[in-house]
Amino acid sequence: MSITSLSQPATGPRSALPVSLQGVGRTFATPTGPRTVLADVDLDLRAGEIVALIGPSGCGKSTLLRQVSRLDTPDRGAILVDGTAAGGVDHRCAVAFQEPRLLPWRTLRQNVALGLPHGTPRAAGAARVDELLDLVGLEQSAGLRPRQVSGGMAQRTSLARALARNPGVLLLDEPFGALDALTRLKMQDLLLEVHAAEPTTVLLVTHDVEEALYLADRVVLLGAPQHGAARSVRRVVTVPGARPRDRASAALAELRADLLEGLGVHTHHIPSPSADDRTVDGAVPLATRSIPDSENPS
Repeated sequence: MSITSLSQPATGPRSALPVSLQGVGRTFATPTGPRTVLADVDLDLRAGEIVALIGPSGCGKSTLLRQVSRLDTPDRGAILVDGTAAGGVDHRCAVAFQEPRLLPWRTLRQNVALGLPHGTPRAAGAARVDELLDLVGLEQSAGLRPRQVSGGMAQRTSLARALARNPGVLLLDEPFGALDALTRLKMQDLLLEVHAAEPTTVLLVTHDVEEALYLADRVVLLGAPQHGAARSVRRVVTVPGARPRDRASAALAELRADLLEGLGVHTHHIPSPSADDRTVDGAVPLATRSIPDSENPS
């Protein structure tokens, strides 16, 4: 294993990069003693693949994303991007969070430009920002400020800002979780369009099983290691069919039921919900769910 100091992002387009997690673990100190959030995670992401992480709250999904980007450092194991481990924050990766985190005093165009690598020539940077604004459908709104736009438009801006870094790996931490159901569906389709136009390897955290099955090549089910399991990764499921997928297909419905059972959600006699009555916790009405003790709703 080699360790690379990646102090600067790429100034030009970067190809999608493979990611390898080898025995990754993370333990935090708490007032009541050490708390292990991730244990012995082994996972390989192929270049250009979309992988979704699902699991109960507190099982380490967001922590794992922070490990890959090196915003946090694992206690154990190794994380390799394109065969090398970064010595600090890995600029081959870009992160988009559930909250857009835009600067309110700047325009959407200026917020996207913040993602440009340091040293990008002015003309090239302006052209790249225009390209990304057009890609996410904000070319007519570029001069507006965050308070003047909808949540979906703000999240589009956040996605464009992340892509401005020219990442090989795009890390998405519940990026659509705060959006209404209809906007969320539209953003899922936009993500697929963006992925086709700007190929990256995507690691997506979501609480929505249907979203995971619609977007991902594979779905990884994580569990809390302190609840009777030595490893965080409980299952890895390959999703059949090319994207865009039929959300109502029998194959996806079967996988949905299987994954929900793995999350402790009992799906017998529950019809597949419409976009209007979906929830972010596995896309079934709350009244029909059996919530395991390990789940701590937020």
